[in-house]
Amino acid sequence: MNTDRIKHILAAVEKPGRYTGGEYGELIKDKNAVDVRMAFCFPDTYEIGMSNLGVKILRECLNAKPWLWCERCYAPWDDMEKAMRAEGIPLYALESGDDIKDFDIVAFTLQYELCYTNTVNMLQLAGIPIYAADRDDSHPLIIAGGACAYNPEPMADFIDVFSIGEGEYALVELAELYREYKKAGKSRKEFLRAAAKIKGMYVPSLYEVSYGEDGKIASFAPKYEDVPAVVEKTFLTDLDEAPFPTFHEMPYIDTVHDRMVLEVFRGCIRGCRFCQAGMVCRPVREKSPEVLDRQAKELYKSTGYNEISMCSLSISDYSRLTELLEKLLSWTEKDRINLSLPSMRIDSFYGELMEKAMNVRQSGLTFAPEAGTQRLRDVINKNISEDEIMAGCAAAFDRGRTALKLYFMNGLPTETDDDIRGIATLAQRIVDLYYSKKRVKGKGVTVTVSVSCFVPKPFTPFQWMAQDRIDELKRKQLLLKECITTRKIVYNYHDSQVSFLEAVFARGDRRLSAAIAEAVRIGQRFDSWDEFFSFDNWMQVFDTVGIDPEFYANRQFAFDERLPWDHIDCGVSKEFLIREAKNAIAEATTPDCRTRCSACGMQNKGCTLCKGGKE
Repeated sequence: MNTDRIKHILAAVEKPGRYTGGEYGELIKDKNAVDVRMAFCFPDTYEIGMSNLGVKILRECLNAKPWLWCERCYAPWDDMEKAMRAEGIPLYALESGDDIKDFDIVAFTLQYELCYTNTVNMLQLAGIPIYAADRDDSHPLIIAGGACAYNPEPMADFIDVFSIGEGEYALVELAELYREYKKAGKSRKEFLRAAAKIKGMYVPSLYEVSYGEDGKIASFAPKYEDVPAVVEKTFLTDLDEAPFPTFHEMPYIDTVHDRMVLEVFRGCIRGCRFCQAGMVCRPVREKSPEVLDRQAKELYKSTGYNEISMCSLSISDYSRLTELLEKLLSWTEKDRINLSLPSMRIDSFYGELMEKAMNVRQSGLTFAPEAGTQRLRDVINKNISEDEIMAGCAAAFDRGRTALKLYFMNGLPTETDDDIRGIATLAQRIVDLYYSKKRVKGKGVTVTVSVSCFVPKPFTPFQWMAQDRIDELKRKQLLLKECITTRKIVYNYHDSQVSFLEAVFARGDRRLSAAIAEAVRIGQRFDSWDEFFSFDNWMQVFDTVGIDPEFYANRQFAFDERLPWDHIDCGVSKEFLIREAKNAIAEATTPDCRTRCSACGMQNKGCTLCKGGKE
């Protein structure tokens, strides 16, 4: 890119490699030879955005079209933003250096609710009107997708089109429609009306919402008869045939994940009742070991990384994991390439599988019991017993492990103080287990207990449940701290104020757009970073715009209430989610999808694990 206009400020900012582009593997096209120019914006730092596999996959699909060039853009850190504003430099794309406002399409991936202010701030920094209603034919089309798009309403006033679901083919179809309408000289309004007819595309401006005196949604309906009342998610059926990037930009600076990443499969069979990804990513679809092995070799050849990370929601649920590991180990061992198996279930981590994973070198070992008692694990449908947890830890210790990290949540529905004390009791049992036999000479054990706060998420059985109030979450955090009596247990916990704000936006409606705009106006951004998060500022924002945040976070929703995201179809039915919510209250578990189909709604939508799918 042409760095002339920024080179005089790069020496004064932290990590200038974030802003220069020009990396090995960068894709450059002739901008005068393409019909559509697109900027894919990640509303967080370069280091985080460059590690995002989803963005790489989508850019691979888009850039495969010779008539389209999709470039990259990341949120500038505070020092760079201040310098850009002082010098009058608008937000730009890394490859060409051209201003974002001059592109045809600007896309954002919304992976986390606390990136909303960054998204709006990036529009403002680009010189693009932040509200969709204020943009005309001279402005780029603003689109968004990602996990948070399953409840698009808090960002509805800012985004022209949301892509719901997996966008590999849907985004290309949208870009093709844009190309057609651009060549025909048709207006923005005409395009948006047509875009709403593409499966998975939600155009907020084409829907009318009203509210009752109680503040709840009274009605939500399309403004025109040809606009769908419900937007159905898109998803791929054959991952072996899906596009996958095996050659991509190599960063100049360290990123969050400096390694090869293989996407092994999508979806999850488990049905944990708090987990949004486990619901919205259904059905389960696996890549074959042959395709994964080939992609790994191509990645290694193009990147030279010495670690391969297996990407999935629960890697131990991949039905051909042993076969895949055998293929990979046949060539990775001699080159000392590490195989990383994150998201491993503790009840699967033993025996031959563990030995294979540890062949090259040991990496961090993390398990997620989620709750400290069996009763609460049944409530959340974790489907793992304490005996299985202890067996998994014993297997780790028997193979030389001396440090384990365990993830839990507090504030889960029906949680009691006994459940909180159970976390400390379980951690102590694991410490005692280590010392019950002679272990590594001279080495003690460290059990790290990391506890996050429960956040009710859309399209989960817990979407109706109230989040504990902040003072109650803090009380439980201190209770657990008092229950831990040994230095062998390290206790970390999440900021309850951050979790409260996350819950507000996770379950919010489009009235929250006013709060986001006001927060950006007073300087809020990078809310997921401790350095920038300000609870007091956010409370001031809500007061200014007349919003009670507890209405969204701390209120029990009724099963018959109109939810802000009810016009989105993620594939899993509301009937199933209600049934699972009632099972949670009854402390009844539901078996995983391979054991028995629970008729979640995907049985007639391509799921291969149940009677409604293909055999």
